[in-house]
Amino acid sequence: MYSAVMSTPKTTAERLVEATRELLWERGYVGTSPKAVQQAAGAGQGSMYHHFSGKPDLALAAIRRTAEEMGAAAEAVLGGGGSAYARIEAYLLREREVLRGCPVGRLTMDPEVIADPELRAPVDEVLGRVRDRLAEVIQEGLDSGELRASLDPGEIAATVVATVQGGYVLARATGSRAPFDSAVRGLLTLLATP
Repeated sequence: MYSAVMSTPKTTAERLVEATRELLWERGYVGTSPKAVQQAAGAGQGSMYHHFSGKPDLALAAIRRTAEEMGAAAEAVLGGGGSAYARIEAYLLREREVLRGCPVGRLTMDPEVIADPELRAPVDEVLGRVRDRLAEVIQEGLDSGELRASLDPGEIAATVVATVQGGYVLARATGSRAPFDSAVRGLLTLLATP
C-alpha cells in the first residue's frame, strides 16, 4: 500500500508571501521589488495584484508571517517544561541562522519599514511579546528562588532580547557566529551566577 504523504501545493498568494519574506530578509524592503517577488514566487504581475493591492500590502503580509513564526518559535521553548533558567537557556541556544541575522530584527534597520507605522507594528509587537514572555519566565524563576531575587524581570528580559539582536549584528559584522555565541554564553553565566 502506498503511504507517502502528499504535500499540499502552495497557493499563488502563499508563494508570493514566502518569496517576499525571503527577499525582505535578504535585501530589505527597498531591495525587494515586485518583479523580484514575482520571479521568486513563479507568479505573474496580474497574480500578484489580484491577491495584494501592492508592495506595501504584500510586505505587511510577509512581515506578519515572519513575526508570527518568531513568536511561535520563542513560545515553543519558553512555554516548554523545565526550570526557568533551562527555558531561557533553550531560547538563547536554539538553532538560528546567525550570519543571516534575525528576519524580524533586520527589519528595524530598514528605514522604509520603520517610517511606516503599519509595517513597523508587527515587528514592535512580536519583540514586545517575546520580551513579555521572557519576563514571565524570569518571574517564575524569581518566585521559585531559582534566580537571584535582585533581578528585575523586565530589565533582564530586555537584556536577553538585546543580547540576541546585538549578537546577530556583531556576528554579521565579523562574518562569524563567535560574537553571538560569546554574548549568549556570557549572559547565561550572569544569570546562573548566585
